[in-house]
Amino acid sequence: MVIDVVASAVNRADVAQRLGLYPVPEGASPYPGLGVSGRISALGEGVTRWQPDDEVCALLTGGGYAQKVAVPEGQLLTVPKGVSLVQAAALPEATATVWSNVFMTGGLKPGETFLMHGGAGGIGTTAIQIAKAHGARVVTTVGGPEQAARVRELGADLAINYRTEDFAEHGPYDVILDVIGGDYLPRNIHSLALDGRLVVIGLQNGLTAELNLVELLARRASVHGTTLRSRQAGQKAAIVAEVQEHVWPLIENGTVQVVIDRTLPMDQTAEAHRILDAHHIGKIVLLNPDAA
Repeated sequence: MVIDVVASAVNRADVAQRLGLYPVPEGASPYPGLGVSGRISALGEGVTRWQPDDEVCALLTGGGYAQKVAVPEGQLLTVPKGVSLVQAAALPEATATVWSNVFMTGGLKPGETFLMHGGAGGIGTTAIQIAKAHGARVVTTVGGPEQAARVRELGADLAINYRTEDFAEHGPYDVILDVIGGDYLPRNIHSLALDGRLVVIGLQNGLTAELNLVELLARRASVHGTTLRSRQAGQKAAIVAEVQEHVWPLIENGTVQVVIDRTLPMDQTAEAHRILDAHHIGKIVLLNPDAA
């Protein structure tokens, strides 16, 4: 499938790739960009579900900062009703990351307590809303009062300023989604509930940490390290299918909002990365100026 790109989301993984910290999987595009929206311009052999000019969004392994992308059929999603084509670019990577890690791996259940590190980002704003919609108590870490106010609007029960408070003191947590890594590991483990699940998907604070195995065993806890990008096409297709089934209805009925900090033309990608490293709430989206 070939898509004429209208918009492409900027992700923390793109920044990591630029810094040489997130290797490109073999055979994937060397260019950043893990989620796009646009219109189908060419169909693959045997494709029957889609037609040329269908408006779609897609989960990519790379290459989204472009005018055209080729995508396996299983990684395409419809654009949710009530969502613009530009907004749709913000959805595939964030929703697939949240659903696969918090629910498929972490097994979050109604009534459990969920901790999301970095609640103001694109993953965080998505995770807060979906977890709340599934009946969880939602706690998140943020960097300041503006972010705290916004995540509460999105459904967070508690927003912890990580600059002034220790999130571990507000536990225990049944599921933690950690985009920070590094020295967060000991406090994550210390704050898990019995049978708690920690899912680490980011390494902003470093690549290594010391793990207290006594605490891990005492809590009967599990630690998962995952990446979405490196999964096989069949695994991604399974995740995308679950996202379409379980998350899209929440978006279409207004339970989950698409949170976009701002849009920028694609030739301002460097500025978009600077904003991602500084102050933002939600996703940053790049626009293809040649798209109709």
